Amino acid sequence: MIRVLFNKKGGVGKSSLAVNLAAMSAASGLRTLVLDLDTQCNTSSYLSALDISDDDSIAALFEQTITFHLRKRPIIEYCQPTSYENLFIIRGSERIKELESELDSRHKIYKLRDALATLRDDFDRIYIDTPPALNFYSLSALIAADSCLIPIDCDDFARQGLYSLQQQIQEIKEDHNENLHVEGIIANQYMANANLPGRIIQELIDEGYPVIADYIPQSVKMRESHQQKSPLIHMAPKHKLTLAVAACYDFIEEQALASAQ
Repeated sequence: MIRVLFNKKGGVGKSSLAVNLAAMSAASGLRTLVLDLDTQCNTSSYLSALDISDDDSIAALFEQTITFHLRKRPIIEYCQPTSYENLFIIRGSERIKELESELDSRHKIYKLRDALATLRDDFDRIYIDTPPALNFYSLSALIAADSCLIPIDCDDFARQGLYSLQQQIQEIKEDHNENLHVEGIIANQYMANANLPGRIIQELIDEGYPVIADYIPQSVKMRESHQQKSPLIHMAPKHKLTLAVAACYDFIEEQALASAQ
């Protein structure tokens, strides 16, 4: 199962959720891979993966599709272990900015899909963190994925952006990936004591958007998790933030199992 976390709006928690959902997947016994496609490399930093050689990064994987190699390395060789059991990463790289125009002009948009397809027997779950833009890399991820999770931060700009995002995902489904579906919208950094977030979420539910019922609260514990480079399930397994993310994880896993039957 390949999941992509995507939103064109920055600051909605894609990297945090990608790491924490993947960490919960790995902790449950599923062999799990995280792929960092964002040039900010926050996912890689969170999992202490920036010390992995750039020769084993996502940039190197893409680069070999546009340069001559006597032997092209299979993607499995780029999957590096983290310090957590069952959790692996293909680390991000700022160099993908330099490669994007050439990859795009040479129509390499399906290369990620083809590479990840070879990993389905090696990993039970693959999570892809994407940049906050519909560019070559996020489009490659959406073409490669089975499903999309959309984190939002519960303001009016997020709601407006969601309308155009839904249309773009539908176009990608029709043109490139007929199996792609929105698995859920995750209300992140949710402030239960404020009126606006609740009103916006209710409007989205009334309009038929698949908002996951378990809202993830705003908490300084997430920043502490970043600073300690330790996913919530390992740093604070009983904290209310961890439990909220765990409830979201349980929901999407139950959906995945139900659809597989």
